Amino acid sequence: MDFSLSGDQQNIRDTVLKQCQQFSPEYWLERDRDGVFPHEFFKAMAEAGWLGVAMPENVGGANLGIASAAIMMQAVAEAGGGMSAASAIHGPVFSMQPVALFGSEEQKQRMIPPVLRGEQRICFAVTEPNVGLDTTRIKTRAEKREGGYLVNGEKIWISVAQVANKMMLLARTTPLDQVKRKTDGLSLFFTDLDRSKIEVRLIHKMGRHAVDSNMLFINDLWIPETDRIGGEGDGFKIILHGLNPERILLGAEAIGIGRAAIARAAQYARERIVFDRPIGMNQGIQHPLAKCWAQLEAANLMVLKAATLFDQHQDCGVEANAGKYLAAEAAFEACHTAMLTLGGMGYAQEYHIERLLREVLIPRIAPVSPHMILNFLAEKVLDLPKSY
Repeated sequence: MDFSLSGDQQNIRDTVLKQCQQFSPEYWLERDRDGVFPHEFFKAMAEAGWLGVAMPENVGGANLGIASAAIMMQAVAEAGGGMSAASAIHGPVFSMQPVALFGSEEQKQRMIPPVLRGEQRICFAVTEPNVGLDTTRIKTRAEKREGGYLVNGEKIWISVAQVANKMMLLARTTPLDQVKRKTDGLSLFFTDLDRSKIEVRLIHKMGRHAVDSNMLFINDLWIPETDRIGGEGDGFKIILHGLNPERILLGAEAIGIGRAAIARAAQYARERIVFDRPIGMNQGIQHPLAKCWAQLEAANLMVLKAATLFDQHQDCGVEANAGKYLAAEAAFEACHTAMLTLGGMGYAQEYHIERLLREVLIPRIAPVSPHMILNFLAEKVLDLPKSY
């Protein structure tokens, strides 16, 4: 049992860290202040081929698997960009998995390569108001017409929709009261984000200002049948295949943010002199930082275990959820501890800790709350009654 990165994995980490150095922490602070999408960063990562790290080679990807994708995304967050950097490219890395797994050959060749080349930007439109994690109750309706579907409904917390021209959309094609199982009757589409039929309304939020979050109001959007992924009514089963990779990548990104915060706090503790000695000599400073480092590295092992199981086509639901939970909690504590280490300076934007603290809340909340993960683990691992 070898817990170290392979030579290829270490090369991925080193190469991505080096590439991300051209985008300084000040670059990300400016994007946080002006709320402008990091176009330069996105273009650089696309041109270097990183958007296709986990995609099959026959559609322009590198086919290196989710473990390599997790290592890559962790390095992106760790280099200083946090969730602003990670979320800018997060979608292409995993969101095209449904097409790769369930799309026709024509769809794979038409849909995936332009995304991996950075020519098209995508958003993932699943979540709806007043539905939350109960995805089977989404109300967006795709009514069958000759040659396609007419779609009406609302979506919320849709990232990148301000700049996207394509979207992965989950909609109900058969009403809930007409299906045998509530998971039936949902269909998945990859189609144009037609702004003449979709109002994209920005949600002003606490952090990650460079990567927008939005509400979508869909009114009579026409989707051709050729844009449906898989069979009609199979959408829920299809998106399930993307849930574990998403949790794995969010966990990896959280660890990257936590590492960045601890590294900054440790540097400050070495350099900050109070009472004629660096504050890093004080165990009251040392112990919390050391504890955070240990928690981050332990969480990282679970995240990589989940990624390895996924790449081996083994069940990894427990490990993916546990990894995401542990990573998000450890990263939050790391950023909070870093803030306390810097004291008042941690509250100042120029030291970047406050930005990381705001952004680390995202993997803690999304795509599933820590409470729901604990519910899942209690049921699946401890054989306790389902609580929801």
